[in-house]
Amino acid sequence: MNPFKFLAPVAAVVGLTLPGSAEPITEGSMMPSVSCPDQAGKDVKLEEAGAKGYTLVYFYPKADTPGCTKQACSLRDAYAKITDKGVKVFGVSMDSIEAQKAFAEKYKLPFSLLADKEGKVADAFGVPHMAGFAKRQAFLFLDGKLVWRDLSASTDQQAADVLAAIEKK
Repeated sequence: MNPFKFLAPVAAVVGLTLPGSAEPITEGSMMPSVSCPDQAGKDVKLEEAGAKGYTLVYFYPKADTPGCTKQACSLRDAYAKITDKGVKVFGVSMDSIEAQKAFAEKYKLPFSLLADKEGKVADAFGVPHMAGFAKRQAFLFLDGKLVWRDLSASTDQQAADVLAAIEKK
């Protein structure tokens, strides 16, 4: 049994440096060229999806847990405001396609949830992860270029933080 498995959720939330982590991408970086299946099993190529307009890629530790649900529902509840600004939203966790689908259906999430089981997307963004849990972080791109990042992403304020970042641009 992996002794770090029980520490992973805490480490992911508080931002401890864990195996499977690198420095997060910095403002001005281009969208990583990485793909991953969404909750419908469709392969999403983030570099292509984020080439035009605003794209939010946010990471969360585990689908259908209290903090992750607040974060997703914050974006769901403000989805009209967010999409009025032209933002495409992608949530990413290391959950299975089935878990992402159930999470999206249960909370009526109108955006794509990516099933990053192997941590390829987290690695490409430099998001710390361990034992199947990614740290909560958010990245906002404009025309494929990172313009804002939140390395300690909020749960219930995620949408407000994204909208405030857009207003400052």
